[in-house]
Amino acid sequence: MISYDVAAFGQPLARNERPTPAPVGAQVLLRVLAAGVCHTDIHTWEGAYDLGGEKRLRMAQRGVTLPLTLGHETVGEVVAAGPDAPDVRPGQRFLVYPWIGCGECKVCRRGRENLCAAPRFLGIFRPGGYSDHIMVPDARYLVGIGDLSPAQAAPYACSGLTTYSAIQKIPAEVLKEESVVVVGAGGLGLMCVTLLCALGCRNVVVLEPDGARRGAALAAGAHAAVDARATDAPDQVRQAAGAVWAVIDCVGAAATVQQGMDLLTKGGQLILVGLFGGELTVSPALIPMRAISIEGSYIGNLDELKALMTLVRERKPRAIPTACRCLDDAQSALADLAAGRVVGRLLLTPGALGADAASITSSQANHP
Repeated sequence: MISYDVAAFGQPLARNERPTPAPVGAQVLLRVLAAGVCHTDIHTWEGAYDLGGEKRLRMAQRGVTLPLTLGHETVGEVVAAGPDAPDVRPGQRFLVYPWIGCGECKVCRRGRENLCAAPRFLGIFRPGGYSDHIMVPDARYLVGIGDLSPAQAAPYACSGLTTYSAIQKIPAEVLKEESVVVVGAGGLGLMCVTLLCALGCRNVVVLEPDGARRGAALAAGAHAAVDARATDAPDQVRQAAGAVWAVIDCVGAAATVQQGMDLLTKGGQLILVGLFGGELTVSPALIPMRAISIEGSYIGNLDELKALMTLVRERKPRAIPTACRCLDDAQSALADLAAGRVVGRLLLTPGALGADAASITSSQANHP
């Protein structure tokens, strides 16, 4: 099997070739059809998260070891399965749930493996989808994709699941009756817009500095897209949204968090999912006085991914813009994402499949 691995943090990915493993027990071996390139891959490749004040959370502190095959948004086709995975057949196509825990602690037993203190996430702690094959440790982490193309389905494993889980934290009456502000219109933010619309949010307002991404947000279903750099951006948001009861920050930088807090009406809710980092000075007294809540939302659990894919099949949210590249272009895909040259989601596909997947995606992108 061929993979592109982080051999040293911050250095170009290394192409590696090794024997393709054979599944044992409940393991399932998949041929990778599409692997999303996510901003979490950038943090992992660079080797740290920015905590502000010259502080860094390094991947080694989190237990990440090298070499590492990136990629946690993966769709694949079953090649072989171990004897304890009898219901899986070669040729079936699945989305892989990558946020795997230890499987033994009380958090995992509660079905919240994404919050396990000893995680085994694919693409972060175990080999992921920047490869022509991926080994999934148990068949229960495979989720059907219906008639979606691999390129459409893959981003739901992270950007879809992350934003779906965040949206579920908003009270139903707020989602039904009020506006929701989405900060950022990258792959995460655009996915958030499409899912909010599919879940019945009456008015989605996006804050985004890039003009092309604001256009993509409107195409994804946002009712308004405001230039975050404008001096009157808060006034524009309030004019479009009214009282702001919920903000989902898909960037998570110090400036965007401050912007989100400032927008909230009394009793409003800020949900943070982005990981850009930095640090922020907050006046604690104002939080209870304004009765606002600030909540972190970290990816999502397996049941949420299954519920999300049911929603996708039944309500068919608009597809976000995607572009496919050959697996051999993994390094340039990472570089383009890091430089802000991507609208929507880049996906890696093995060999000649890239052209086929790209044509499928482009033909479906304008259809709900």
